[in-house]
Amino acid sequence: MFATLPSSPPSLRQRFRPLWWLGILYVVIGALTRIVLWKMSGANAPLTIGNLAYAFGIGLCYDLIALLYLAWPMLLYLWLAPPRFYASRAGQWVLYVLALLLLYGLLFVAAAELVFWEEFSARFNFIAVDYLVYTTEVIGNIRESYPIGRWLGFLVLATLLILLVTRRGLRTRDSGTKLRRRSKVVLVWLVLTVLSVFAVNGSVKDQMANAYVNELAGNGIYQFFAAFRSNHLDYARFYKSLPDEQAFKLVREGLQTPDASYVGTDPHDLTREIRHSGPEQHLNVVLISVESLSADFLKTFGASHGEITPHLDALVGQSLFFDRVYANGTRTVRGLEALSLSIPPTPGDSLIKAHNNENLLTLGDIFNDHGYQSDFVYGGYGYFDNMNAFFSHNGYRTVDRSDIPKSATIHSANVWGVADEDLYTLALGQMDEIHQQGKPFFLHIMTTSNHRPFTFPANRVPQKNGSREGAVAYTDWSIADFIERARAKPYFDDTVFVITADHDASSAGRSSVPINRYHIPLWIYAPKHFPPQRINRLMSQMDIAPTLLGLLNFNYRSRFFGYDVLRVEPGRERAFPATYEKLGYLHGDLLSILEPKQRVEQVHPDFDSGDATPNVPIDQSQVDQAVAYYQVAAYLFKHGLLVRKPADSTTVTPLTPAAAASSSTPAASSSAPAPNGSSAAPAGTAPAPASASTAATP
Repeated sequence: MFATLPSSPPSLRQRFRPLWWLGILYVVIGALTRIVLWKMSGANAPLTIGNLAYAFGIGLCYDLIALLYLAWPMLLYLWLAPPRFYASRAGQWVLYVLALLLLYGLLFVAAAELVFWEEFSARFNFIAVDYLVYTTEVIGNIRESYPIGRWLGFLVLATLLILLVTRRGLRTRDSGTKLRRRSKVVLVWLVLTVLSVFAVNGSVKDQMANAYVNELAGNGIYQFFAAFRSNHLDYARFYKSLPDEQAFKLVREGLQTPDASYVGTDPHDLTREIRHSGPEQHLNVVLISVESLSADFLKTFGASHGEITPHLDALVGQSLFFDRVYANGTRTVRGLEALSLSIPPTPGDSLIKAHNNENLLTLGDIFNDHGYQSDFVYGGYGYFDNMNAFFSHNGYRTVDRSDIPKSATIHSANVWGVADEDLYTLALGQMDEIHQQGKPFFLHIMTTSNHRPFTFPANRVPQKNGSREGAVAYTDWSIADFIERARAKPYFDDTVFVITADHDASSAGRSSVPINRYHIPLWIYAPKHFPPQRINRLMSQMDIAPTLLGLLNFNYRSRFFGYDVLRVEPGRERAFPATYEKLGYLHGDLLSILEPKQRVEQVHPDFDSGDATPNVPIDQSQVDQAVAYYQVAAYLFKHGLLVRKPADSTTVTPLTPAAAASSSTPAASSSAPAPNGSSAAPAGTAPAPASASTAATP
C-alpha cells in the first residue's frame, strides 16, 4: 500500500508521511480490538495457534483494505493543500484537527464494535446497516443501556493523549512538490481502492469451521460497507438456481397436501384451495409474537438459570404445545414476515421492508374474508422497521403507541415502546371494541419489553430491572396477567391465544447457521376448544399460520408456503432458518445452506449446541429442494405473483365427509400422539373440544 512512497523524492515522502501515522495507529487499534473481542468470545473461539494466525493474519489484510477507504480524507488534504499553506502553522493545525477527528472516529468505531459484539457476537453486519436508518431508537437504546456520556468523554481524553504522544508523526515539511507529482500517489491509491472493491468481499474470510474465528478475522468498518452493498440481494444473480420449470415443479409437489388442491394448471401458480369437512370455527384469535423469546429460557426445555418463566412453563400443560418450532430468521421483521406471509425468507431485506410490498396475500386477509377485523398492535411507534406501512397495506388495521390516550396510565416505557402490560391494555381495548361491533377479531400483537435496555415496571418480578433475566421474567408475568384480565371478558371462552417468538435472543454460534439459535416455543391456548397436547414434530415458523387456520377448520385460497403440520404426512416437515445472506433448509437431520456466489454448505446440525458436522458427499436432492423453495419465493415476489387477487376471497366450498375421506391418503391419516396416550384426532379433523377439567388457569 505504501510501497510507492519510499522510492519517491524526499519531499514527496515527507508530504505523505502522515499516512504512515494513520496506518500504524489503525493497525494497532484493529489488533487491540481483535484481542478484546476474542476475550469476550470465551470458549466459543478456542485459543489455538491456527486460530490466532488466521484471525490476526487475515484480519490484518482486512484492516489494510479498510484503511484504503478511511485514509481518503487525509489523502485529499495532503494532495490538494498548496505547499506554502501546507508548510505554514495554519496548515499544520488543519492537519492536527483532521488527524484528531479521524483518530476519534476510529476509537469510537472500536468502542461501538465492542457493544455490537456483546449483543450479536459479530462484527458490524446487516443489522448495523438496518439500524442506521432508525437513529432515534438506536441512539435512545444506547443511551438507556450504557453510560454513554462517560464513555464519550473517555474517548475524547484517549484521543487527545494518543495525539499528544504521537504528534511527531504528523510533523512534515514540503520543499515545493508539484501537484502533478503528488497526483501520482493519489492515482496509485485510487487504483488500489478500486481493485480491493472487485478482488475482495466480506465472505472471503469465512474459511474456518468456527464462525467466531471468521468474525474475528473481519474488520468492522469493512463489514459494515460490505453489508450495505448487499442490502438487496437478487436471488437469481447471487445464489445457486435451477431451471424455473424444475424449481416450480418441486415446490408444487412439496405443497401438495391432503387438504389442498391447485386451482389451475399454470406451473407458476401456487394458488391452492384449502378445504376441510365440517363447520368452520369463527373463534377470536390473539397472536402474540414475543420479542426474543428463546426456547431455552423455559424450564420445559431444560433452562439452567433460575425459574423465570413459571407461568409459561405451566401453560405448556394446558395448551397445544409444539416442541420443535424453528424461526425463519434472527430479526423481528423476519418473524413478522413468516407469521403474516408464510413464506421462506428472501435474501437481503425482509419483504416487510421491501419496495412494492403492498397488497400481498396475508393471514390478516384470510381472517378478513371470514368476517373478522384484523389488527396489528405494537407497543412502540410502528414506523420502525416499516411495520405500520406494511401491515396497513396488507389487510391489517395498525394500532401503535401513538393510539394510546394521553390520559392512559403508562407503567413504564423506553425508547422501544411501552411496557408489555400497557401494550396488552391497548390490545384489550381493541378486542372490546371489535366484540361490541359483533365481529370476531384477529389481533397480531408485537411486544418490546424483552429487548435491551430490559426495563419494566417495578414490583412485578423479583429479578433485577435492566437485566435479560428480569425482562424474560416480566414477559412471563405480563402474558399471564393479560390472559387473566382477558378471562373476565365475555369473549374469553371463544378466544384462541397463540404465543410464540419473533426470533431467538441470540444469533451467535460456532457454525454459520447455529440451529439452536432458531428454536422458539409455540403455545395455542383455548381451553374450551383444544385439549392440551405436546406435539414433537419439526415445524417452521411459517407453518404457524396454516396450522392455526386448520385448527379453525377454515376453507380458503392460499399461496402460503407453510404446512398445517397437524394434517401433513409425517416425514415431510421442514424449516427455513436463515440469516440475511445464508439461507437454510432443514429436513430431518440435514441442514442445507445456500450462500452468495452459488456456494452450498450441507451439515448435520447438533440441535443442542448448534455445532455442525459437514455432510459428505452432499445430498443433491436436499440441495435442490432448498434451492427450489428459495428461488420460487424470490421469483414470485419479484414478478408480483404474491399479490392478492380478487379470486382469493372467493368462498371455498368445504369438503363433504365422504369427499374428505376419499381425498386422504393412508400416510396422511397419521398424526401426532394425543395427550395421556390416547389416539389423536385423524388428519383432516380439528382436535376435539376439551372438557372443563382441562381448562386450568395459567
